[in-house]
Amino acid sequence: MTDAHGHGSDERSPAEFWEQMYAESGRRWSGRVNASTADVVRGLAPGRSLDLGCGEGGDVLWCAREGWDALGVDVSPTAVQRGTEAAAAEGLRDRARFVVGDLTTWQPDGQVDLVTASFLQSPVELSRGEILRRFASYLAPGGRLVVVAHAAPPPWMSAEHAGHGEFPTPASEVAEIGLDGEGWTVEVAEVRRRAAVGPDGTHAELDDSVVVLRRG
Repeated sequence: MTDAHGHGSDERSPAEFWEQMYAESGRRWSGRVNASTADVVRGLAPGRSLDLGCGEGGDVLWCAREGWDALGVDVSPTAVQRGTEAAAAEGLRDRARFVVGDLTTWQPDGQVDLVTASFLQSPVELSRGEILRRFASYLAPGGRLVVVAHAAPPPWMSAEHAGHGEFPTPASEVAEIGLDGEGWTVEVAEVRRRAAVGPDGTHAELDDSVVVLRRG
């Protein structure tokens, strides 16, 4: 799982911000898949999957366990290292791989069947809509783009972070991605509630904006 959306006064680049966040602490997340992502992906025929802003790799590892050839991309070398180590510990290195990459320039080696972006949101400048459109172009016919975002701030999010945030609706997500025209089908655009545990152990129910676009 990754990041939380907004544009604050922080002038660090995404690479600087996220590497500092991960490097200055121990493991930040549970390692479990995001429940909203799993609910959408579970039942799809496995193929090649790509997770954008993969963080420490919980979604990538889950996809690999489900039979996907799963690749995660993140700008933080520390996060990628932790994901790689987790894959090795589970014996999943053949199916769960991680690379360091800037999502504005990095590109996969061919088409994929699934692109996921769970909380690809950032308090520093991030061309989110452009990134999602760019990677949607690598989907094979019938492939899906799955975008899950905070619809409201989690209780463990700092007040400063939440104050800089923009928490999207499903409709605003579809509009920002800009792929709801010819050749694309909006399969899901709704808010879903899920139980979650934060990095500090806090239990809560969270609202996620969930959007699924299928390429024709």
